[in-house]
Amino acid sequence: MSLATKSRSSAKKSRKRSRRTPLATAALLGVGLLLSGGAYGAVDTLVANAAEDAVEVDMTATETIAEGEALFNANCATCHGMDAVGSDNGPSLIGVGAASVHFQVGTGRMPMQMNGPQAQVKPVQFTEEQTLQMSAYVASLAPGPAIPDAQYTQADGDAAHGAELFRINCAMCHNVAAAGGALTEGKFAPELQTVDPVHIYEAMQTGPQNMPVFNDTNLTPQDKADIITAISWMTENTNMVGGYNLGGVGPVAEGLFIWVFGIGGAVAFAIWLTSRPN
Repeated sequence: MSLATKSRSSAKKSRKRSRRTPLATAALLGVGLLLSGGAYGAVDTLVANAAEDAVEVDMTATETIAEGEALFNANCATCHGMDAVGSDNGPSLIGVGAASVHFQVGTGRMPMQMNGPQAQVKPVQFTEEQTLQMSAYVASLAPGPAIPDAQYTQADGDAAHGAELFRINCAMCHNVAAAGGALTEGKFAPELQTVDPVHIYEAMQTGPQNMPVFNDTNLTPQDKADIITAISWMTENTNMVGGYNLGGVGPVAEGLFIWVFGIGGAVAFAIWLTSRPN
């Protein structure tokens, strides 16, 4: 074989080795898409969070109230009636205050997805600015609980005092670890570990659905702030409240675990022990 022939053969082999297989090309394309999509999502989230944090709305401004009324009429009046006076499909909102609207809309419970024992949490349908505008409109109709000041939702109060108040007033429904619990007739008390502090405060103020109202006579604003502090502490120290929770799947499933594996293991051990020769 001549030198030229050998050179061409070596060049062909080199080109073959340098070619990417279709699988490698697809893998590189997939990695590129994942990286670019992840970067876009991260930047978009940061921008959205910054925009949400930067929202400042004058709740008494005429323009804010007018914007809120337009949003209300387009999205809420079907059930709650024009001027929020209520209808056969929804209660009157006269006097519920800005806190109630901010809680219900800000947690995604309103607009309701479907009729049921209680409104379900779902993805929020409105921006924080729009939610505040609707809250301002409803607040303009009659006096009611206001959105709390930021000083009460910083989770920097007395956690020990808040935990005591939580055990006395909240734990019988929401669980001692704020993990939530079942109620009657298909209702339930939601978990509180992932709820925004301002919404926890508003829930205590307004008593949504099955929850009682804890006004400032029952629990002072500082008491509410201490409860929020206790919940925040429990959220950050999940393994220190109530013992190991088996993933927090609930008392029924965890009780079944003890019956099946605990008592089952004891029965299996007894059978093994009695089957051994004397």
